[in-house]
Amino acid sequence: MVLEAGKATGEQRQLLLNEHKEKHFMAGEVVRDVIMGVSDGLTVPFALAAGLSGARAPSSLVLTAGLAEVAAGAISMGLGGYLAAKSEADHYAREMKREQEEIINVPDTEAAEIAEILSEYGLGPTEYGPVVSALRKNPQAWLEFMMKFELGLEKPDPRRALWSALTIAVAYIIGGMVPLSPYMFVREAHKAMFTSIGVTLLALLFFGFVKGHMTGNRPFLSAVQTTFIGALASAAAYAIAKAVQTV
Repeated sequence: MVLEAGKATGEQRQLLLNEHKEKHFMAGEVVRDVIMGVSDGLTVPFALAAGLSGARAPSSLVLTAGLAEVAAGAISMGLGGYLAAKSEADHYAREMKREQEEIINVPDTEAAEIAEILSEYGLGPTEYGPVVSALRKNPQAWLEFMMKFELGLEKPDPRRALWSALTIAVAYIIGGMVPLSPYMFVREAHKAMFTSIGVTLLALLFFGFVKGHMTGNRPFLSAVQTTFIGALASAAAYAIAKAVQTV
């Protein structure tokens, strides 16, 4: 039996929703934080290690400098993620307060804005009129409607700032340990560098492929782009170290 959503009872609507499960990816913010942390973690320590190896630094020095960079980078990236998420939450709170004041002080103007928004979706006065009336009777729903459809703002998770900081920092550490791990086992930095290059390029390929798959882009193209950026950064650092050494 096929029912129109507008005519179905609450129980029937719930039945329809239970029968149809949409497969949408809902963890975009977490994935963005992981991508940010891992991509920088793989690239920056990789370039640093390659540069120091080019300057003929011993493995112990490369490892020490690399671990210090990973620690500082994780703190810096995590703090940046925290401040970005906190700024987003603060912006939402300011706009919500301003919108709430407008609903109280100029309700007719705000109601006209609801009508204008709904008319953009093809609804006529007889169709959006009851919606406007219903929202005016429910101030909280009215406020949430205006925040989402007028300002285009989604209510942020109050725990978002802390989780963003932790996710980025941990992802950065995981990514940063990949290019540094060969220096823990190979005493000669020059030999460790070639192992690091191979391991890191494979990690960049894998990470780029997964990133492309999860973000809806072409996985193979994403893998090539990610690997190329990491290789370019390390090659530049190595070349600069060699050039400085010859001066």
